[in-house]
Amino acid sequence: MSENLDKSSVKEAGKSTSSDPERGLADAAERSDEALQDKAKSDSPSPHRVRRPHSSPARFVTVEELVETAKGVTNMALAHEIVVNGDFRIQPAELPEDSLEKKVKEIVHKAFWDCLSVQLSEDPPTYDHAIKLVGEIKETLLSFLLPGHTRLRNQITEVLDLDLIKQEAENGALDISKLAGFIIGMMGTLCAPARDEEVKKLKDIKEIVPLFRAIFSVLDLMKVDMANFAVSSIRPHLMQQSVEYERKKFQELLEKQPNSLDFVTQWLEEASDELMTQKRKSALPAGEEAAGSRDTPVLSPVAVQNYAYLKLLKWDHLRRPFPETVLMDQARFQELQLQLEHLTVLGAVLLVTFSMAAPGISSQADFAMKLKTMVKILLTDMHLPSFQLRDALTTIGEKVCLEVSSCLALCGAAPCTPDKETALKGHIQALASADEPVRRLMESRILTFLETYLAWGHQKPLPAVPGGLGPVQKELEEVAVKFVRLVNYNKMVFCPYYDAILTLPPRRNVLWSIQ
Repeated sequence: MSENLDKSSVKEAGKSTSSDPERGLADAAERSDEALQDKAKSDSPSPHRVRRPHSSPARFVTVEELVETAKGVTNMALAHEIVVNGDFRIQPAELPEDSLEKKVKEIVHKAFWDCLSVQLSEDPPTYDHAIKLVGEIKETLLSFLLPGHTRLRNQITEVLDLDLIKQEAENGALDISKLAGFIIGMMGTLCAPARDEEVKKLKDIKEIVPLFRAIFSVLDLMKVDMANFAVSSIRPHLMQQSVEYERKKFQELLEKQPNSLDFVTQWLEEASDELMTQKRKSALPAGEEAAGSRDTPVLSPVAVQNYAYLKLLKWDHLRRPFPETVLMDQARFQELQLQLEHLTVLGAVLLVTFSMAAPGISSQADFAMKLKTMVKILLTDMHLPSFQLRDALTTIGEKVCLEVSSCLALCGAAPCTPDKETALKGHIQALASADEPVRRLMESRILTFLETYLAWGHQKPLPAVPGGLGPVQKELEEVAVKFVRLVNYNKMVFCPYYDAILTLPPRRNVLWSIQ
């Protein structure tokens, strides 16, 4: 980087990472997804890459090993979060309001600043504490610089020369306000655009002690900004290496906890059994019962894994343990599950309305969008335990009938009869039951679309949305993109374990060794 770095260039770099930190990562994530897809074949287990699982006797694990394993799991979780979560941000640490730690911190800080105030009010002033603070500020400012920031580094080193500052203090020639002004100016050069206002306010503080307190407060925020900048910078590189890293860390965990694939094994075996049953039924002529003599369908590991991941979207999180390999993403799968439930009910309400209302009403784009927005708002809190779906659908039925009547009046069409309105309200209210036929149909078509999308890979064009899902196509595709990215990444990390499980006799307690 040029030594003639000015504030505009620093600001531009800050804006590219602070104002829209995910803009540059979207392409990287997309490229990574494609790389994962392309690399799937080469990473698939083969006799040369995956050793057959072998039994291993239980062994004593020391406390030190457990601590080391916990550290490895923590590091693996952090790396996974950075890669998978494009919105990952480091937040400033905030202690609980009434916590002992917060009270102790406040007492210690108050004592320090009081001591500084006493020193500066002496005649002549004592600058011991102030010089220490300048030294800390100097190190912090230097930590913000990149290797190419030679000119700025020289400026900071020259102006904040502690030996020179001490000599000036001893000779009564130290201008602490001038030093503070240089520090604020340098902070304004190095800060992200989001911190401009905080830095600007520092110039209005005239008293030295409050000024230094405010400077350290803003520097703490700048440290968080720099950490998030570093996260954004390393994410594309981390995505290239995280698959091997997570697999290695998981293998280390397995060597200390050999039963760490029990729930995964159960999950995959259930998926295989259910998919096998479906294949057999679909292969039978209509009305014919399954016969044991018929040929057993052949299931590919990829198909079983895809089906297993779809099962996670219907998982009973309260009663069933989550598979170990996807445990770090349990919250994400829960969120996707809630979004799909919301889309299922939303799509069902719209389908019922457009089916039972006057013909052609769904072709009114403004009406369709208005109706969709209204229903979405009324279903916003559907994920809350206190939410009563039947009551909400009763309200939705009333409002839908009003909107339909208004649209028909604007179109000059005959209004709905009272019987038709009653039937429409009743049908919408019936959608509160998960077994209601239209709702079950919507759920089935959504899962079919996700399964097709997952198997589609990066082929163009994308698979068509099944009938009846047109009104929620945009929202469904957004969920599908999140789901497929999450699944593809997890499959890349754990595919060798999955394939090994699916090629072994069922329910064997083994220790896995993946090369």
